[in-house]
Amino acid sequence: MELVLRNARVDGHGGDAVDVALAEGRIAAIGPALAVRGAREIDLGGRLLAPGLVETHVHLDKSCIMERCASDKGTLEEAIAQVAAAKARFSAEDVAARASRTLEKAILQGTTHMRTHVEVDPGIGLRGLEGVLPLVERYRWAIDLEVCVFPQEGLLNNPGTERLLVEGLKRGARVLGAAPYCDSDPRGQIDRIFALAREFDVDIDMHLDFFLDYGRGELDYVCEQTRRHRYEGRVAIGHVSTLSAMPAPLLTQAARRLADAGVAVTVLPSTDLFLMGRGIEHSVPRGVAPAHGLVAAGVNCSLSTNNVLNPFTPFGDCSLLRMANLYANVAQLGARESIAQCFELITDRPAKLLKLEDYGLAVGRQADMVVFDCADRAAAVAELAPPLYGFKRGRMTFSRAPAILHRPTIEPPRAT
Repeated sequence: MELVLRNARVDGHGGDAVDVALAEGRIAAIGPALAVRGAREIDLGGRLLAPGLVETHVHLDKSCIMERCASDKGTLEEAIAQVAAAKARFSAEDVAARASRTLEKAILQGTTHMRTHVEVDPGIGLRGLEGVLPLVERYRWAIDLEVCVFPQEGLLNNPGTERLLVEGLKRGARVLGAAPYCDSDPRGQIDRIFALAREFDVDIDMHLDFFLDYGRGELDYVCEQTRRHRYEGRVAIGHVSTLSAMPAPLLTQAARRLADAGVAVTVLPSTDLFLMGRGIEHSVPRGVAPAHGLVAAGVNCSLSTNNVLNPFTPFGDCSLLRMANLYANVAQLGARESIAQCFELITDRPAKLLKLEDYGLAVGRQADMVVFDCADRAAAVAELAPPLYGFKRGRMTFSRAPAILHRPTIEPPRAT
């Protein structure tokens, strides 16, 4: 044994503190008072030990550019236009520097797996991809990074983009994305993306229905194409703000279609709250899809960060726990069980979306873990518990000391 984490709270062990032993990058044993000699030990003092957090939808290539852009109207159209202008001046080195800054923030927040979406189009070419791809190996010591290439500014209406998507897949991208609502022919883009995904045998992760008019969305069409191409379990859709605006009967039908087609949904609370409902002066809609209701209907869901410090979301500290807390507030979840389920939306469920077969706290699994300064999953979400330690393949990747309260010193009365 190389390391033993003593007195850890691990989900599924009845609430009692256990010890977790690590060897050769894997979990070697879990149990009370493990008899291990010669290994380094860390006493967690009854704190929560959880599997590493999983980020399914983030944009590393256009993060940290707020000082180069404006966000006066706060609309989706403005954000796309501002970033389009800014990225024309991106270099691969610039992208790598900003993406590294964002990656390191995510690592320090306990994230051990990430899927990043990277834009390709004739304006930026492959410079964004060239900046991000080297980071896959550079940061492998702390995080597993998967790249999804997608056409933010359209596909059929933007000649030359498909060639770049294909080149991106050939260079190392493992997932194909889409943004049909930015295309002159949304269904035409969806058709081409499915055709390309099948040709290269890659999964699909779309930005979909990022507006509130559920009458013009493409959710049903994506579900139909998923079944037609036998791509069940290989398609994810992000945003889907239309789900937040549907009357209950229509939402029930949509959830059933998603579950039947095996299409996963990624909810992006921060960006969806910031961009949706602009121009509405009262009773402003939240625009955040109800992940908890979808999960209850059999749909796999995740919560994710999306954008960091750009016009789509001009804030962010890369904390997935903060996304879970924000979502719980927006969804008005108060029951302890419901709050704890939000933790699943940043761990177990996104791990399933990314097909991470070696994930979780069980003997024999890869030791990708994070320690939070709390006792259980519900407390982590409710209290925004700080992450104290992170581990990737059994190696510690970060640490921070628990906060210390410095009380005033009271001198004892002097004898007379």
